[in-house]
Amino acid sequence: MGKLSRRSLLAGTSALGGAALVLPGFSGAVAVAQPGVAEEPLTVLRDDPRHPALSRGQNQRFVSNPECVYLPTTTEQVVRAVQDAVSSGRRIAVRSGGHCYEDFVDSADTQVIVDMSRMSGVDFDGKRNAVVVEAGGTLGSVYATLFKRWGVTLPGGSCYSVGVGGHVPGGGYGQLSRAHGLIVDHLHAVEVVVVDAGGTARAVVATNAPDDPNRDLWWAHTGGGGGSFGIATRFWFRTPGATGSDPSRLLPAPPSEVWIHRVEWNWDEMTKARFTRLLRNYGTWHERNSAADSPYAGLFARLELSTKVSAPVHMIVQVDATRPDARALLDSFLAEVDAGVGVRKLVTDDRKLPWLHSTGWQGLWVSSPTDRYKYKSSYHRRGFTTAQIDAFYRALTETDYAHLGFAVSIASYGGRVNSTAPDATAEPHRDSVLKLLWGTAWSEAAEDGVHLGWHQRFYRSVYADTGGVPVVNADTDGCFINYADVDLGDPRLNTSGVPWHQLYFKGGYARLQRTKARFDPRDVFHHAQSIRLPGR
Repeated sequence: MGKLSRRSLLAGTSALGGAALVLPGFSGAVAVAQPGVAEEPLTVLRDDPRHPALSRGQNQRFVSNPECVYLPTTTEQVVRAVQDAVSSGRRIAVRSGGHCYEDFVDSADTQVIVDMSRMSGVDFDGKRNAVVVEAGGTLGSVYATLFKRWGVTLPGGSCYSVGVGGHVPGGGYGQLSRAHGLIVDHLHAVEVVVVDAGGTARAVVATNAPDDPNRDLWWAHTGGGGGSFGIATRFWFRTPGATGSDPSRLLPAPPSEVWIHRVEWNWDEMTKARFTRLLRNYGTWHERNSAADSPYAGLFARLELSTKVSAPVHMIVQVDATRPDARALLDSFLAEVDAGVGVRKLVTDDRKLPWLHSTGWQGLWVSSPTDRYKYKSSYHRRGFTTAQIDAFYRALTETDYAHLGFAVSIASYGGRVNSTAPDATAEPHRDSVLKLLWGTAWSEAAEDGVHLGWHQRFYRSVYADTGGVPVVNADTDGCFINYADVDLGDPRLNTSGVPWHQLYFKGGYARLQRTKARFDPRDVFHHAQSIRLPGR
């Protein structure tokens, strides 16, 4: 990426506040933004005061020191950035919202970061008859725009600040997925900047049309994860089977209102037998009520397990309140989960909200850009085994590990998600009923060993019977690529003999490798868990 003079850099920096001048990526000249004309890109070099913030994402464990951070505003500018990096032999990485759980972007060898945050538009594309969303948009802004303009939404995640560019390729899900499927189940097309065998960067649009010669590239972006094939710049969404050209009828409509509920059980009364009953109730309910046509498809819950010394066990619930029996469904669910537990429960939230307001409910998401953290994942095809529950109870009732930042979040899954064939998208986990996120957050680098070690030992103990990981069997179904976890590739922590890519992609990995060979034959886009070229 071309060097810029100190004078040009200062001009661009001073313009940031007033937004009258912008800094081009290569020419070193300063351009004046004109109405109707695309803004020029920004290039942030190492001596720019913005560089420390732009060279790291949410996870403070990982900090890179790129030569530059490039912030484009158009696909053409992304092509230029990629071409410049390839021609100069520099390792390039891409950031959308910055929520990557591992060092896939912020690693020691990253020399150029393409930050997509300035490409955040949402519009209707009449030519493709689909809603188009730029990769730098965040989920919160996308939901608000879709709803306010057309009364529709996408069934994506609950964290407002997650970027679309990473969320979609990993097969993102959220509290509306039981009713409407995964976000990629509505993906019509994707635009990706790729690099051919000769080292030339270009933009390719791939659609889900059966006769599209680039269809495999679309498929790879429906669960193959980010950072493997190129830089996704735009996504087009249209629900399969939707007809007409009215955008208000091309995507799912969220419920106008939802019930939200939060309840907790104190550890002081939680014996092993009571804990076992609670987890069995929760798992069994999901086994029985996760069909696509279930009246409970509009119900989403998360059972949150924290250590005994840090926080009570609690559960959050969201229910489509537009059903006339919504309250009865909620009450029935709560009664079944609590049946026979014998621990006094405390309701801390119970109210009806407009759906758009509920997307900001703090019960559903927390996002801090100041923490160090580690996450893991697992899919469960049915409730927990006795050995798994015993392992949960042993670890969570330890008194030596008094840490506030740990939780296992057990989320509702299934419903409409499981009505899609496992090979229809690159996200193959299509018959699970629970999805687990294991998270630990802390602030001091000196504590890395303590928290990482405890987290790893706990996770391995729950899946001790299958080599420390949730292998594909009758009970479990692997892991979620968007909850990236490099431990899956460590033979000391994964002794199952099942490779990390099979846990993420199952039988679809070979197809992803073929797509990689076609669209990124030089392996320009790579990280610790990117799709490998065939034979590697």
